[in-house]
Amino acid sequence: MTATKTQEWPAPRYTPDIAEEDRKAWTELTGRMAAVAARYGWSKSEVARRSGIATGTLSQWYDGNYAGSFANVSIKVSRWLESVAEVAATAARIPRAPGYVATPTSRELSDMLLYAQTLGEMAVVTLGAGMGKTMTARHYVETRPHAFLVTMRPTTSSVHGMLVELSQALDVNERNPGRLDRALGEKLRRNGRETLLIVDEAQHLSDQAVNELRYFLDEYGCGIALLGNEELYGRFGGHKAVPAYAQIHRRIGKRLRRLQPLDDDVGALIAAWGIADETVTKLARALGRKPGALSQISKTLQLAGMYAAGEERAVTAADVKAAWADRGGEEL
Repeated sequence: MTATKTQEWPAPRYTPDIAEEDRKAWTELTGRMAAVAARYGWSKSEVARRSGIATGTLSQWYDGNYAGSFANVSIKVSRWLESVAEVAATAARIPRAPGYVATPTSRELSDMLLYAQTLGEMAVVTLGAGMGKTMTARHYVETRPHAFLVTMRPTTSSVHGMLVELSQALDVNERNPGRLDRALGEKLRRNGRETLLIVDEAQHLSDQAVNELRYFLDEYGCGIALLGNEELYGRFGGHKAVPAYAQIHRRIGKRLRRLQPLDDDVGALIAAWGIADETVTKLARALGRKPGALSQISKTLQLAGMYAAGEERAVTAADVKAAWADRGGEEL
């Protein structure tokens, strides 16, 4: 939960005519609820949704004119406020991951995306799990104009499924399925702009869907970047064309395939976490060689940091080993 500055709720309009003990509890709870709502920027309807209390009940209870049992609603509100406090306390103990880190592999991927966007070319990228391709792609579209990111899944493998997903990512509202591809193409058309469509998890796309992306490339001049796993590389990434994919293969301008992170990738991430202890660094490097790579490092260091924060000290090797074991890893 992230705190958001917002306008405070108005004070309750009435003082309920109930037992003094219940009224004291109500007064305390309404004050706490209003403070929590102001801190996180929640409306009454949002608090009702989060607490599981009907909106009308919550509003009337807060305003002091509820016709039912104040005590019963107060119990629910008290439990909810306690859970909010517990979640906030836990979140405060969990160290924040560094977010996007410009590792050498990330910079290489960004350069490929820039190439595809600038020249209107197609690029195919295969990186091992947990090496930061999705985070790099998100960072790229957040920092470059006219770049769009869409993530595929098994249910979007068909041409129509892919086009519907693209329409949401590109904010294209076209209800006629027969015109959807043209509407998307016009959004992607170069027309004096350098446009790029990044398709993550592209291995889920059918051959027909990928061919539709080729149509966007040829007809509208936009850059296309296909990001995915080894299956994607086997179909389109190899340097020797598979006859069935010849039309796609000859349009690929650049390829990147890396299944393990570079030593400098791991080093950059460890530095971003601010780890100085040599033993912890050694363990983190060992995690970077496991399936999941950089993701394993961050998730394990985050949990280890939570253990250390609970005792107000720096992360130790024992914390890292315990965190890795608790995540289901073998002995380090």
